[in-house]
Amino acid sequence: MTEIIERQVERVVADLFNLAPTEVGPHSSPEQIEAWDSMQHLNLVLALEQQFSVQFGPEQIERMKSVREIVQVVNELRGI
Repeated sequence: MTEIIERQVERVVADLFNLAPTEVGPHSSPEQIEAWDSMQHLNLVLALEQQFSVQFGPEQIERMKSVREIVQVVNELRGI
């Protein structure tokens, strides 16, 4: 299940930042993706909330600094 969620997160990140899906992986973060600034981080959070039908809290949003960390937070919210 985690692999499916990881692929979905990667797809959301790729779509939001206009990247090819092959350019996004577990270690993708603001350091590797130039367009991933604080404003785009909020857009990413909103897109992920829509994709997974979840609501992130402030602490969770702060932790979401890479695709891998986003997957962990989504899994926690979904009880996986």
